[in-house]
Amino acid sequence: MKRVTWFLGGVATGAAGAGYASRKVKRTFKRTASQLAPSNVARGALRAVRQKGRDVKDAMREGRDAMRTRERELRARRDGRIETLDEQLGPDDQLLVDGEPVDSGRVIVLRRAR
Repeated sequence: MKRVTWFLGGVATGAAGAGYASRKVKRTFKRTASQLAPSNVARGALRAVRQKGRDVKDAMREGRDAMRTRERELRARRDGRIETLDEQLGPDDQLLVDGEPVDSGRVIVLRRAR
């Protein structure tokens, strides 16, 4: 009797597991098939192209802003409105920013044009 009980329990468990696996495979297949439909693939490709276009536009905007900033810095240096701390510090002087030593050539002091 024990063997029959264990056998029937195994059959029931196997049938339930196979049914669950079958439903899961069908659901996954339907979802994947709908994602791979031509209209969905085209929509996804269009979305990706638009995003890359936005990325390129943002990169160009950042580049132009950096260029304008650098041009203003160079014009200020040419006009004498800007000078580095190297020009003001002696050879034995040390520059501290927030308590940390910093290379004085990396710091720029700006003055307003009058």
